[in-house]
Amino acid sequence: MYNFIQKFHSGWAYLALLLLVVAVLNSVIGMTSKKEFTAKDRKIALFGLIAAHLQLVVGLILYFVSPIGKDALSQMSDANLRLTALEHPLVNIIAIVLITIGWSKHKKAATNDAKFKSIAVFYGLGLILILSRIPWHLWF
Repeated sequence: MYNFIQKFHSGWAYLALLLLVVAVLNSVIGMTSKKEFTAKDRKIALFGLIAAHLQLVVGLILYFVSPIGKDALSQMSDANLRLTALEHPLVNIIAIVLITIGWSKHKKAATNDAKFKSIAVFYGLGLILILSRIPWHLWF
């Protein structure tokens, strides 16, 4: 079970990152070209939001069933273990919160520019945080 969850979390990360990149780029393009915020733009942002939330849920499940999560406090002296046991989950939770704030702010925005801007800024910040805490040594 643990191996399946770990493989799913690693594999889904590619899709989640791709959808977040597409959502950010779409919003930046929409903001700079002053185009209308359409249902397509909303769906792109929604798919990024859903993928990020699913990644978070699977990651939390993985954290609590993995050996790293069980001994997290005893592993703070090793940088790689600290990254996977503390920094990766904590920073990614913050990133998902920012992405969710961006989604909520876009729904309340009145203008097309404000909708694109809230998604571009908050999804972009979330994406940067996620990319900063990926355990790259485990990916390649």
